[in-house]
Amino acid sequence: MKSHSNYSLKTANSFAVESKTPHIYFPSSDDDLVALSQLLKDQTYYLLGDGSNTLFCEELAPVIVAPRFYGVEIQETELGFIVEAGGSENWHNLVISLIEQNIKGLENLALIPGTVGAAPVQNIGAYGKDISMYCTGVTWFSMLNQCATQFSNEQCQFSYRDSLFKHDGYNKGIITKVSFFFPKKWQAQIEYGELQTLPTNVTAKQVMEKVIEVRNLKLPNPETLPNAGSFFKNPVVSNQTVSNLQRTFPDMPVYPVDESNSKLAAGWLIDQAGLKGFTQCSAAVHDRQALVIVNKGNATGSDIIHLAKFVQSEVHKKFAVYIEPEVRLVSSRGEQPFSAIDVAPLC
Repeated sequence: MKSHSNYSLKTANSFAVESKTPHIYFPSSDDDLVALSQLLKDQTYYLLGDGSNTLFCEELAPVIVAPRFYGVEIQETELGFIVEAGGSENWHNLVISLIEQNIKGLENLALIPGTVGAAPVQNIGAYGKDISMYCTGVTWFSMLNQCATQFSNEQCQFSYRDSLFKHDGYNKGIITKVSFFFPKKWQAQIEYGELQTLPTNVTAKQVMEKVIEVRNLKLPNPETLPNAGSFFKNPVVSNQTVSNLQRTFPDMPVYPVDESNSKLAAGWLIDQAGLKGFTQCSAAVHDRQALVIVNKGNATGSDIIHLAKFVQSEVHKKFAVYIEPEVRLVSSRGEQPFSAIDVAPLC
């Protein structure tokens, strides 16, 4: 198993912030994971995919485990396609590959950064779809029991941007494989945002291309302007809260979740709080998409956290609604909740 000591993580996170780990390991088999589970027993460590949804908040990071599980297998049935993908596969590349093979379903989820293994953890979603609609199971290696376990869709406990793996399964194992089923019977889902401009007879490839076009216009490329995409989750609030807010903000975008709750657009809330383009040190709210925080130069993790807390505070002052990060926040003590991180900018 490959490993390194005193390893810089600057190129391993899309915010491009400097942080060093005392050790990083690259397991690629269950045997490697067995060895790691014994080696890291009682130690703090963090599971790192491609770093596109991670912010290292301090100059020192914990021990890092960066899995390397690759491969995609496809089986056609009468009703659809069974797809099994290694947890380290790039998510966007998988979406493109499947659509090119006329396997439809994930077109709305194109260009979402991250790995296949990270997708179920966050139950990634966009434009009215999320991964739970197609995920049939997850292969999860328990670092405690040193064996692989199969979880069904129901056992994953999917909900909005959430799953079992963010709670009971948090930091206790590694997703090595994700299984999907894509029915041959398909209908485009184009009821959200800019997709509404597409014709009703649109193809899955055309939907994917539109999603890529829109995301490229809205979201900066992390290779040229370091960022992690959407920094904040869209808050889910009670319908009573929505009713109260609409008296003052009648144009506020609202998306029903269930009979009692609705989802608000965090980007709209931040924009209305006057923070689009706001800069502190070298960290900034993006000037075109307020949901994104960017590193404009030499921002540290502390700088970005400080700005994010200011944004949260200003939104709460205006709307009495708390927005929470979608990005995973990592200190030397491992992943931490937003409320537990108290930092000051270094500039």
